[in-house]
Amino acid sequence: MKIFYSEEHRKHHPPFEVFDGGKRVPYYENPDRMDRILSALEKTDWAELSEPTDFGLDPILTVHDRDYINFLASCWTEWLAADPETAATPEQHAFLPATFALRRKARPTTSLLGKGGYYLMDLSACIVEHTYKAALASANCALTAASSSFILHNSSFALCRPPGHHAGKDYAAGYCFINNAAVAANWLSAKGKVAILDIDYHAGNGTQDIFYERDDVLTISIHGDPDYEYPHYIGFADETGAVKGLGFHKNFPLLKDTGDEGYLSALDEALEMIQKFAPNYLVLSAGMDTFDGDPLGKFHVTREGFAEIGKRIAGLTLPTAIIMEGGYANDALGVNIVTLLENFK
Repeated sequence: MKIFYSEEHRKHHPPFEVFDGGKRVPYYENPDRMDRILSALEKTDWAELSEPTDFGLDPILTVHDRDYINFLASCWTEWLAADPETAATPEQHAFLPATFALRRKARPTTSLLGKGGYYLMDLSACIVEHTYKAALASANCALTAASSSFILHNSSFALCRPPGHHAGKDYAAGYCFINNAAVAANWLSAKGKVAILDIDYHAGNGTQDIFYERDDVLTISIHGDPDYEYPHYIGFADETGAVKGLGFHKNFPLLKDTGDEGYLSALDEALEMIQKFAPNYLVLSAGMDTFDGDPLGKFHVTREGFAEIGKRIAGLTLPTAIIMEGGYANDALGVNIVTLLENFK
């Protein structure tokens, strides 16, 4: 299996994030995640790692707002110029605003903090010096995987970091800055119908946002019910698309403590929808934070569950671009993703 990976991700390593209640904690979405996956892949006889191709900004700007991308590109430099303390000790800081926009009436302002509060949804979307470069490389991994699956008509894996599925058209959220899966799916949509299946524990709010009014890309997300779980304000069962996209989006919000049986039941329903849609390509947002014991999840999917999930999705026999999303039980992360992937090789 062709696997696309860039060392650029290491340059994005915020020193902290802020949890509920204002608690500072070490950044969960850290480079160790990739090291664990790489170590597991190196033990296989089928993983073929390659650097991604640079696709430029055009495929990204067909999905994301240009002003938002400009903000990501210039944010850190502007912050250093405006704040003497940060400029003196940049490695101890991350750009995070203290005021967030209520989008119903909000618009971006000219001040950096105003723009930050408009373009960042939460306190885990921390920006440091090379966040933008890492996000670009991550998007290029996804695009290269999509291109490989299109050309070779097979499955490929984009080992993306930072992840992407929480990033909307013009906002970052939940460790995500550029929506890698959406960029890949949009690129593929010029060549045929595409389905996106998101199996991350958290709702793919950004992906939903991007494709909500489109009928050429079917989007499905299986996740913890936002009534109790992040991102809280999107991912409910009654959100099914709008305008041309009505009926082309489906959320499966699941209860706390969902295990293999409940998860596979929802997956079977999702796969039936994909078969009826009859896409030419599949983009799989592969989050491993459904795993039993993940620090940021409340499901109990087992390693055997991941094997069955992979088997059933691979049974669609579609060219599939598999895009790495979340998963924070680092000790198990590598083996879990390999367990999923080996069904597609």
